[in-house]
Formats: sequence, C-alpha cells, structure tokens
Amino acid sequence: MNPRYARASMSDCLPAFGRHRGYPPRYGWLRKVYDALLRDPTALRRPDATVLLGVGKSMVASMAFWSQAFGLATRDGQGLVPTERAHWLLDEEAGADPYLELDATLWLLHWWLVSAEHCHVPTWRYLFGHSPFSRSSRAELQGRLAAAVESAGHKPPAPSVLASDIACLVTMYAPGDHTASNIEDELSNPFRILHLLDPEPPTGRTADRSHLVALRRTAGRRCPVPVQAYASLDFAARTVGPAVGSISLDRLASDPRGPGRLLLTGSADLRRTLHQVADGRADLSVVESGDGQETLIYSSPPALLASDVLACAYPDLPPAPGSPTSMS
Repeated sequence: MNPRYARASMSDCLPAFGRHRGYPPRYGWLRKVYDALLRDPTALRRPDATVLLGVGKSMVASMAFWSQAFGLATRDGQGLVPTERAHWLLDEEAGADPYLELDATLWLLHWWLVSAEHCHVPTWRYLFGHSPFSRSSRAELQGRLAAAVESAGHKPPAPSVLASDIACLVTMYAPGDHTASNIEDELSNPFRILHLLDPEPPTGRTADRSHLVALRRTAGRRCPVPVQAYASLDFAARTVGPAVGSISLDRLASDPRGPGRLLLTGSADLRRTLHQVADGRADLSVVESGDGQETLIYSSPPALLASDVLACAYPDLPPAPGSPTSMS
C-alpha cells in the first residue's frame, strides 16, 4: 500500500460490529425490505414482521441492518424509508435491476457497502481496504482488526463479536464445497459469485491452516468496466470534491477507500479500464505527467459523470434525474 494512504484509519466507519446477527445478506432480502417499506415505514417493527417477510425474528433485524448498510434505507423517526438509491435500483417499473439479476449490480452493491462515508461494516472495510496481508488465519485477522479499531479511537468489541463478524464476512463471499447438502447455502449467498475470497480449506486439514481468509487480489478484473469507472468517479467526488478537477491513478489504486483496494482491482486493470472509458468521452481523459504518473481529469462534476458511466452497465435503463452517487 502506498505509505501516503497507509495512515488512513477506520475512523470514518461506524463503530458497529455484529449487527448483522450472524446472517450475511441473502438472495431476495433487499427486495423484500424495499417492498415492505414502500407500504409501511414501520413494517420491520411490526409484531407480524416475521410473517410479512417470511423469516425468523433475528433475520428481520438483519434485513433492516443490511438495507441500511447498502444505503438502500434510512431511519425516519420510528421507521425506515427507502432512499433515492433504492428507488433507482429496485423500483418495479423503472429500476435499474429490481431483482438483482446482473453481476454488475452485485459489484455495485459491494462498492456501496464498503466505500460508504459512514461505513456500517468496519470489519469488511478493514479486510478489503486496510489489511496488509492477502492471506491470514481468522485468529490473525481478528487480532489485527482489534488493533485497528483501537487505533481509530473506538473501543474494540468483545472477541466473540469480532469472530462473528469475520465468520459472516467469509460466509458472504467465500465459495462453499459445492456438495449437495451445501447447494441451498450457495444459492442463498449471491455475493459469492464475485469470487472475492478463496474457499476455506477443510477443517480437518490442519496443514492447510484451517479457517484461512484469503483475498483474491485480482478478482476485480471481473468487475464490469462501467462499475469500475463509476467507483473511481464516485470516490473522486467524495474525496477530492464535487467540482471539475482531477485525481491520480495512483490514489485510485492505493487509497484504502478507493476502487483499487475495495474492488480488488490491480493498478494495471484499473488503468486499462479508465483509458477505455476516457477514450470514448470528451469530458474524461487520462494524462501522463513528465515523471510517468497518470491522472484522471474530468471536465464535468464527477458525481454526474459517475451516474452517466454507470448507465452503460444497464443499457435498458431509461435516463433518470439525479445520481446514484448521491442517492443515499
């Protein structure tokens, strides 16, 4: 990691651990919450919420958490209301992908989750953005995470809570063993299709360091070009500023909150993506300085450009006012 950005902490994350109740976001959950909140902002607080959503009581709390963590719902008094981002994505008639059928949507949701200004999942942010190692045991990861939380000025949670966070993260992203008994679990965890983590070794094979958490540092090359470009411009809008300007490709690739690390996109792949997108637009360009450093220059507000390039991932989506960058 570039030392200029290695000092960045998790101080912008909410000190929230274990609020998922042990459940990663399951297929269909975000859509169910969206539909329920359209009808009644207090739907998830009602006594019959388990019947309404078709899940257990602890899952209702988990569904509420994930909808907020992805920026698809926000608190409004005693209830929750869908955000503009949620309408943009999940609206039955005009939504970009109401049933989350496209891989691009899962990449986009992952970006929204781990890059949020007030990130609800600090364990996720640490692993993808801050962890100096691609491979470590759960115990090693837990120790480094506790130290990072303390250095960010937060009180470290109980070890059992951190362990639950790591277990949930692994369940969310790491492929299973594909046995017949595991097929339902595989189908219910849609984010595994992103291949961001390697499968864990079988627990009986100690030589393989059981419970190894291994990032696939090249996984981001499978991320659709429009999503990579969107994330780059979204990051620029929130860190450099909303006006026209520029950002170095080095920062995009190296910053712990940038697309290079959070999307597991290598410098070469990110560079190739931005050149490809810039070649087709008059308001974007990649310029190389005399010392060989490259800079992404944008002559329109980056949030608007981000929305524009993201639309390429959804060719059937009609133009919509506003930008999902700011729809939170």
